[in-house]
Amino acid sequence: MTHLSWGRMEVEGLLAGKDFVLYPGGGRAWDWGRHGTRHHPGIQPGDVTALLDRGCTVAVLSRGMELRLGAMPETLRLLRDAGVEVHVEETTAVVALYNRLAATERVGGLFHSTC
Repeated sequence: MTHLSWGRMEVEGLLAGKDFVLYPGGGRAWDWGRHGTRHHPGIQPGDVTALLDRGCTVAVLSRGMELRLGAMPETLRLLRDAGVEVHVEETTAVVALYNRLAATERVGGLFHSTC
């Protein structure tokens, strides 16, 4: 990820956007409506299937810039049951962690650039 500011992210090889799902070799915009994601209860199990489908061994999940986005316990359990190491943090911290891990790990993540 090359740029992060409120409501805008830039990812190498993708068009700039607000929210992203990234995985080894690519990514896409994160459409919250696809699985009914809302700030509460948070990231849905369906939101992380792209990470599992692409063989991620580490997942970083953004809680937003103001920590308003939750992560459902079922989502975390799904990842952990698949043997995926999970990190759930504020967006700036998750982006920094993702960028560090991307060089050596099969990392994927969900990134929310506002609240």
